[in-house]
Formats: sequence, structure tokens, C-alpha cells
Amino acid sequence: MPPKKTISKLSRREFGARSAKTAAAAFAFQFIPSHAWGQLTKPTLAGIGAGGKGSADTAGSTRAGFQVTALVDVVDASKLQSSAGRRYQSMIRVREAYPKAEFFTDYREMFDKMGDRVDAVTISTPDHHHFHAAAAAMQSGKHVYCQKPLTHGIWEARMMAQIARQTGVKTQMGNQAHANDHMRRCAELIRSGIIGKVKAVHAWTNRPIWPQGFKQAPAKDPIPEWLDWEQWIGPAPWHDYSAKIAPFAWRGWWDFGTGALGDMACHIMDMPYWALMPGAPKSVIAEQQGATDLSPPINSKITWEFGPSEHTAADGFQYHWYDGYLDAHFDRDRWNLVKNSQEYNHPDADVLEGLSFKEFGSIVVGEKGKLFFNRGRNNWVVKPSSHLDGFQWPAQSIPRASQQDNYREWMDAVNGAIPNCQSNFAHAGPFTEQILLGVLAQRVPDTKLEWDAESMSVKGRPELKQYIQRPYRKGWEILV
Repeated sequence: MPPKKTISKLSRREFGARSAKTAAAAFAFQFIPSHAWGQLTKPTLAGIGAGGKGSADTAGSTRAGFQVTALVDVVDASKLQSSAGRRYQSMIRVREAYPKAEFFTDYREMFDKMGDRVDAVTISTPDHHHFHAAAAAMQSGKHVYCQKPLTHGIWEARMMAQIARQTGVKTQMGNQAHANDHMRRCAELIRSGIIGKVKAVHAWTNRPIWPQGFKQAPAKDPIPEWLDWEQWIGPAPWHDYSAKIAPFAWRGWWDFGTGALGDMACHIMDMPYWALMPGAPKSVIAEQQGATDLSPPINSKITWEFGPSEHTAADGFQYHWYDGYLDAHFDRDRWNLVKNSQEYNHPDADVLEGLSFKEFGSIVVGEKGKLFFNRGRNNWVVKPSSHLDGFQWPAQSIPRASQQDNYREWMDAVNGAIPNCQSNFAHAGPFTEQILLGVLAQRVPDTKLEWDAESMSVKGRPELKQYIQRPYRKGWEILV
């Protein structure tokens, strides 16, 4: 197991020295370049995980004003065969879009060779690389846009927030709807008491839609010559290459992804969490079907309990999460989930009050009413509507993102136009911790886990430490 020491006040020089000792210089951190500070009108960008979702992140960043000077991906488009799947083919389009960008398959090599020629990075890798790539970037003075979930593990999320605070770089998690005006307005309304003090929240999704709930690994496939599988595995436990892992189905593997909860909760649970800012949960419990030692559950219900805070009931509130199709099973022969019905997990009828669960993604239940919300639509609903009669609408208190675009908001923070992004790591780190505590609960279903946030431990369950702060593969160790 890695040492239990965490960051209190760690200099950039100390961080680099310790990392070099433990990883045989796997992370060659640089000092912060002078041009990383102040106003940057055309900051340079490296896209880490440039294919797939990364292609959208580099494109969005380019539109916001960044200049792409480096691309990092385990898929070498110059060797890519026409028979490769469409998800791999996106790397060809990315290379064509940025022909002058230097290309690497290892972000550690990119940091070493590019030095101060890169001001910022986007990180769009599978979950298990987020922490290592972001830590290296921040410690070398790069501003960071990292896809959700912020990290693969709870300890990593805590460290990401601390490193961001210590280095002062501008950060943003990729839960894009956080930039939407209607999300920010609903957070303001809840804080203003539009439904009274909050006593419960419900959020749900139809995910997983990828293979999940399998008991044995698939057969080994030959590694394509254009794929750097060693680098793809990175800090995670070794698994032989299979097309049933990458490029998409890794989300259904404990070692690489965080299942439906990790994939979607950073989007769907975001607005209520932001409105309440409740601090760390006191406990969590998961009920589910289909989880195995290799893979998260096919469907689950998770409940976190929070103590009281400014906008909640006097005795606190519960946050409920629902995911997966109710009548589904994993088909090993076809290696997919078979849905026997189109109904997925959602709140009971008394919570929905006649509204369709497919029209919304969350419900905030207050002492005076309910607010129904969908991050993709601005037609939020308050019930009973009579409660709006005479309501004193609050003034705007949350800054709005330029063009409701989280890439432009990140750019505005990088060039000094605003102090920071609203989904910066100081916010995204604790939020991700809550979500990943639910992922931890899925490891030990039907068991209420009492959470000690200060020590990052489950009371009376020291054996769960391996899931909170997991060991890394040789050559990827990192001490912070």
C-alpha cells in the first residue's frame, strides 16, 4: 500500500524530488514557467487523451482561444489501419485538425520534452489516468481541464484539490452543464428558499449502457500495432488487451472506470449538490444487482446521509441515486447488457407526483415543495406552483459563464478575465469524493458505511482502504 501521508504544505521542488525517487523519474516535473501566470491571450494547449471525447475537448478549447501544440494518445494515427473501429478513427481526424502539434503516446514524455511550451492541458483519458496526468500538469505549472469523474479514487480527488490550491493553476472539471445559466439559476433559487429547507434529493440515469456485471475477463486479443497498451494500462492493475475493454467498455471495469455512477453522477447530481454545498456525507449504503469482483453493478440504488447545513432541514437530508435498467442481464456470448424492458431505475410515484421520470434527471424535495430539474433543458418545474405566488425572486449571485460554455469559462480564468471557473477543483474535488464514496459502497452492498471524511476512512472497516487509496503499478508510484 502507498504511505498514508497526505499533503499539508508541499513545495513543487519537494513533490518532484519525492516522485522521482519512488517512480524512477517517471514524473519529471518542471518548475512553473513564467508565462503560465498573468494574462494569456493565446495560451498553448496539450490534449491528453486526444481521440474520442478528447477530440471534443480540444475542439472546444480551440474555439475558446487555446492553441493546440501537443497531442497525447495511446493510438498512433500514423499506424492506424482502416479496419480499426470508429472510436479509434477519431484520432485520424484529430491529427489532421492539428497537423503542427507534436504527438506523443506518453504524457510523461510530453511534459519532459515540451517543457514551458505548454500552458494548459485537457485530460480526456479513462478515469484511471486522470490523477497522474493532472498532478504532473499542475506541478509543472499547467492549467488543467479534466474530464469527469475528476479521479478514479477518493484519495486522488482529495489530492487533486490540494495540489490545485497549492500551485494556483486554473482548473475545470468537464461536467459541461455546470456552465448553463438555468443550472446556476436553479441553484440560486434553492438557496433562496423557493421550496423551503431541503430534506431529500433524488437523481437517476439509464446508464450503464455498456457491458457491466461480468464475472470473468474476456479472452486475450492480439494488441494492434497502432495501440500502446502498456501506456493505456498505466497505473492500473495489468489486464491483457481485449477489444472488450478499450476503447469504450472500460467504464464497466472496476480497475479502469467507476461504472454508471462515476460516469453520470458528476452531471446529474451536480446542481443539487452545488445549491446545498452540504460538506462531506456521514454515511452511505448501496443496494444493487449484478456487481462482481471485476465489474460494477447492472443497476443500483445508493443513499448518502448528510448532516444539517444552511439550506437543509434541521436534521440534514438524504441524497438518493438510481441507475441501470430494472430487468437487464449481462450476456457473455454477445458481451453486452440485454434489456428486457425499457424501464430504468427511478424514484417512486409519490416522489414524481405524476411527472415522467424520463423528462427529468433530479428532484429536490423541500419542506414547502419540490423542484424538478433536467440539466439538458431549462424548463424546470416547481410543485406546487402556487408556492410561486408572491415569491421574492432572488438577484443573481453566481457568475454566469461566457456563452454558457465551460471551455470559454476556463479560458477566461486562464487569461485573467475571471478569478476562477465555477467547477474548479476546489468544488469538483469534494463533489467527486461524495460520488466515489458511493462507488466504494457498491463494493460492499447492503452495508451502511459510516464515513470519516477527515481521515478518509470508513469507521471500523480498515480493509476498505485499498479502494480509497489504491496501490499503483510498478513505475507509476507517486508520493504526495
